Amino acid sequence: MAAVRRNKRVAAAQPGFLPFKSSLDDNSSSKRRKRVNKNKKKSWNKFSDIQDVEEFLDDVRLQERATGGLISEKADDSLFFVDTGETDVKDTQAQKTVKKGKPSKPLRIDLILQPDSHIPAPKNVLAFQQPNAKKQRRTSARAAKLAAMGVLPRREKLLQLRSAAAASGVSAKEHPEANNNPERAFYDLWSAGTPETADPYYLEQTKKKLVKRPDRLNEKPSVLPAIEVIAPGGSYNPDFFSHQDLLREAHEVEVKKQKAEEKLARQLAVNEEKATEETIFKEQVQGLIEEEETEPQEPEGDTEDTVMGPTATQEKKTERQRKKEKAERIKDLRRKVERQMIDKQQQLFQLRSISASVKNLEQRTKMRQAQRKAQQEAQKSMPRRLGRLKFQTPDLDVQLSDELASSLRSLKPEGSILKDRFKSLQKRNIIEPRERAKFNRKYKLKYSEKRAFREIE
Repeated sequence: MAAVRRNKRVAAAQPGFLPFKSSLDDNSSSKRRKRVNKNKKKSWNKFSDIQDVEEFLDDVRLQERATGGLISEKADDSLFFVDTGETDVKDTQAQKTVKKGKPSKPLRIDLILQPDSHIPAPKNVLAFQQPNAKKQRRTSARAAKLAAMGVLPRREKLLQLRSAAAASGVSAKEHPEANNNPERAFYDLWSAGTPETADPYYLEQTKKKLVKRPDRLNEKPSVLPAIEVIAPGGSYNPDFFSHQDLLREAHEVEVKKQKAEEKLARQLAVNEEKATEETIFKEQVQGLIEEEETEPQEPEGDTEDTVMGPTATQEKKTERQRKKEKAERIKDLRRKVERQMIDKQQQLFQLRSISASVKNLEQRTKMRQAQRKAQQEAQKSMPRRLGRLKFQTPDLDVQLSDELASSLRSLKPEGSILKDRFKSLQKRNIIEPRERAKFNRKYKLKYSEKRAFREIE
């Protein structure tokens, strides 16, 4: 009993504590404590009376919930007020105006949802935690210590060198200046600032300079816009002529598909010929009748053997024949030279026709160049072949005249946004055309009847 009384006195003697209840030990005198042996920890835990301590803690929690802290620590102005019995004129006018309009009393559900405790919500410890926070604090402290000593990290040094090189305007392609050049600018080794110029060749060779981004990476793969606006005929409540134009375009697409299918069917069609009695008889008799072997006929003509090759004897030409052949060759050369001279003289009279043909040729080449440029410009907006599959143009989302909605409420969505974006990426050469992956089962499914199912049968 002495220990219980001492605990009560300690709890009640806490500074700044005002209990809500009148006393903590109302029934302490009426109850008689059982005498037990407390030389073991199990007996202390079982027979120790800590009710006064729990009541004290419950009273503290109640004060914190009701007033936000201990009452003894609160100021008098927050706990008491002077009631003079007089009401403010403004309050009465506000009440009158409230009675005429909506009531000022809050709803019951709003009162239920309001917090009834003045204890602030506990802080979320996980929200303030950062990964590797201890390592980051150690790194930042070390960097601050080095900065105070005047030592800069490697990144800042490289940035300063690049900024100095850019300010000086020295290109990396120029040959670096030699160290033993007497006309080189003076550099103070003990100065606190950075050098005015940096060696771009040294930065390039030591790989401390960033690689220049190629210009081709900045070019767009296609000139098409990211979002293509549909034709006016595909809008809500379209114009009659624009809607008919869209229907005509969809009709042409379907006609092309039908023609391609018919052409493929014609190419794959089998030539079906009706069987006759003659063809049936030939098929039945084939292989039964022995065909007579026809002997090859000898070609008509001379049967004399002609001697070919080096064994053939050639008659030797006489000197007169050789002179005659030489004179004929000279005459042919003279005739060719004379013909060339005549042609050159005739070309003087053909200048007009030649100039006209040259102009026609130039116009033809210019027209071909223009066609080639137009074709190249048209190919910029066309999808390229990026993979093994070819880009397939999606079908047009068209509604017939009797399918048009009379109001926005009855309008139904057409197409899919996901498919539209996927086809747009393929059309703009950002991704290659793809097809859905086929699922191939590795092992066959094994079916087995359970005992419960077998008993039902």
